[in-house]
Amino acid sequence: MEPQSTHIGPTPTEVAGEAPHKVRAFIGGHHAVFILLAVLLAQLLLLSVEITRNSDGPLIKVAAVAFFRPFQRTLQLSASGTAWAWSTVGSLWRAQQENRRLREELAASRSQVLQFSEKAAEADRLRALLDFQHQLPFQTVAAEVIAASPGESSHAIFIDKGTDSHLAVDLAVLTPAGVAGKIITVYEHTSQVLLITDPASGVGSILADSRVQGVVKGAERNLCQLHYIMNEQPVAVGEQVLTSGLDQIYPKGLPVGTVVKAGEGDIYKTILVQPAAALDRLESVLVVLKPR
Repeated sequence: MEPQSTHIGPTPTEVAGEAPHKVRAFIGGHHAVFILLAVLLAQLLLLSVEITRNSDGPLIKVAAVAFFRPFQRTLQLSASGTAWAWSTVGSLWRAQQENRRLREELAASRSQVLQFSEKAAEADRLRALLDFQHQLPFQTVAAEVIAASPGESSHAIFIDKGTDSHLAVDLAVLTPAGVAGKIITVYEHTSQVLLITDPASGVGSILADSRVQGVVKGAERNLCQLHYIMNEQPVAVGEQVLTSGLDQIYPKGLPVGTVVKAGEGDIYKTILVQPAAALDRLESVLVVLKPR
């Protein structure tokens, strides 16, 4: 038989197992008290720190400022960037509008300059035509070129004067530089002029130096050709060709053109003449009237 224990009361093992259980029960029963003590302790710590620190503001304010400072800086940077971008966009828009306005003013100024230049050139041209008209010993009528006959082989123009200005067929048409052609058709308010560069035209002419006479007719490349000059007759390049007056159309002594080429042919020389007048840029002309 085993000896019977004589120990009375709880054993040490039971006491050790019941101690943690009692502590947890005590803490659970006084949970609110411990929370209050923790809050009071935290308040005391914050109060002590606030009293001992060297600052003008309360600790809560400092903490709030420290917490929100990154967000505030980000917002400030975003606001500054937005303001800068808006200002830049506004400046670019204003610059674009200013450039557009300046371009429009420049275009208008150029147009005005061109108009003034055109008017000045027209005034100079009309003044030269008027001076030339006053120097002529015969009566003339001024006319404006209004059209040209279509076609590359055609050498005719239309002027704004007709029978209403006493114009008729075979009247000479002049410019201050030299003869231009003759009237071949007359209407009431317009007339058609055949230029001297047309092969069907003919101008009684004379060489200014040798006084040898011939007939100028139209040739290729807007040039004229002086016909009926014998091979033995010397003709120099650059010699002036004038009207002879023998055709009873062009008055005597008016410039016809300048010799640009002279060579011998079968019987007659081949003489090319550059017209004195710029027949491809005619704007104003004078029509010689027949004496009444």
